[in-house]
Amino acid sequence: MFNKTLAALFVSSLLILHVAAQETDTRERFKQMSTRAEEKGLAEPYRGIGVGGKIEEGLFPIRSTGASTTPVRDAANALISTLTAEQLGRVLYLVDDPEWRKWMNQHFYVRQGVSFKEMNEAQREAAFGLLRASLSAKGMKLSRDIMRLDHTLGELSGNNFVEYGEWLYSITVMGKPSSTEPWGWQIDGHHLIINYFVLGDQVVMSPSFFGSEPVKAVSGKYEGTEILQEEQDMGLAFMHTLTKEQQVTATLPMEKDRNFNIGEAFQDNINIDVTGIAGSDLSDAQRSELMALIALYVSNMDDGHATVKMQEVAEHIDNTRFTWIGETGEDAVFYYRVLSPVILIEFDHQRPANLRHIYPPVPNRQHIHTVIRTPNGNDYGKDLLRQHYQQHEH
Repeated sequence: MFNKTLAALFVSSLLILHVAAQETDTRERFKQMSTRAEEKGLAEPYRGIGVGGKIEEGLFPIRSTGASTTPVRDAANALISTLTAEQLGRVLYLVDDPEWRKWMNQHFYVRQGVSFKEMNEAQREAAFGLLRASLSAKGMKLSRDIMRLDHTLGELSGNNFVEYGEWLYSITVMGKPSSTEPWGWQIDGHHLIINYFVLGDQVVMSPSFFGSEPVKAVSGKYEGTEILQEEQDMGLAFMHTLTKEQQVTATLPMEKDRNFNIGEAFQDNINIDVTGIAGSDLSDAQRSELMALIALYVSNMDDGHATVKMQEVAEHIDNTRFTWIGETGEDAVFYYRVLSPVILIEFDHQRPANLRHIYPPVPNRQHIHTVIRTPNGNDYGKDLLRQHYQQHEH
């Protein structure tokens, strides 16, 4: 009996050592993959997303919006006050640090900052407080549901909560929260990335990434949770408002047999060709529908700054283009893009990535990526920051 017990303990110890060695190897491999992605993605200094081969200047003046950022600043300071000295060393960066650009939705990416997983309850609640102050109720619910669905992904991947999970999302703060000086914060995780830049009462919430695989939990701890259905359905409904001739103009002649998003991680300097149908070629009713589709994405921001952003969007609606790839049937998979001088929105039904053991290798409705960016040089508030530095000595 004694020998059997020793043998069992020995086998158990070997298994523990084996698992630990595997996790160490995985972490090292992920670190190397992350380093390579950063080296390639940051090889060029930031320029911004160009449209038709150029960057249009003068689109983002420093101005007062009348929408207070005090709640966001207070929430950021509240979070900072809960962190230990060691955590602060990992969370706080300068406002112009390249850390802004170091985000990636792939699960392997080694993220900076402090994750929700390692936070205590007070810190976690303070971090959620920062999100609540910065986002609308809709944006907050979407963010939490994305985190929950990453737990679902872990369940569907053999209860793999090393690589997937609700709390594997990290927070960093760039600059010192201020009413006059530029600063901001970032959340970075598998299917949720938000960059939130603040200057006075101006906010730039881009790049932002909202997605999931799966987008509907049909079992498990968070059964019934689903996201991005309205973005999917409204995009298809807008396509259906177009005449046959307009649909031909909007559609790129390509099969939806792969992923099409172009503005994801480390794509800060891409150039986008002018494609699709222009707002100036739409009826008044169609332009209203296009504005409503854009508002669906913008309304993830707090209500005051969402209103400011939509006013900005409205000024450029005639020069806004809608592009479509894919079919238009009731259960179609597709990609669409809204490109304005002041906003880029992408929606994409993607191939299975982490659920390839469940779904065939073609785009499906259970894997969705959406991206929101500010073209013409103002992702991360870079153009506002540039102007601020021109006006003030630093």
